[in-house]
Amino acid sequence: MTGIKINDEEPIFTISAAAKLLDISVPTLRLYEKEDLFIPFKTITRQRLFSKSDIARIICIRRLINELKIGINGIKILYSFIPCWGIKGCNSEGKEKCNAYSEGGKPCWAFKPSDFKSSECRNCGVYKKYSECCSIKEAVKIFSVQSA
Repeated sequence: MTGIKINDEEPIFTISAAAKLLDISVPTLRLYEKEDLFIPFKTITRQRLFSKSDIARIICIRRLINELKIGINGIKILYSFIPCWGIKGCNSEGKEKCNAYSEGGKPCWAFKPSDFKSSECRNCGVYKKYSECCSIKEAVKIFSVQSA
């Protein structure tokens, strides 16, 4: 069993195992999910599973809450600054139809059109790359330079 390598994106931890690893309660994880701070993988039977990347993302969320004293709504606003329309290269017509562009206040993955599944947002490059703490500022900087 030694030397087993597990992909960081492989959903392997149950919600109770993730809560134990993070030293938080299962209801807290469910609250973060409900507030669109992250998207867990869900099996066909709707069981939530977490990857090492999910755990890292939640550690980041916990740091924002506990150390920087940013509330859940503040985190959602930070996530809303991720310029997904620029990263994905949306044209002006696409941007005008996009709730994440026109409304803001929460992450783009919280504006799922009815024909999307959360797994599609979970696998989106914007969610995967730019929703971690250190990446938000990087995304805004990159887009600001490109737009100038």
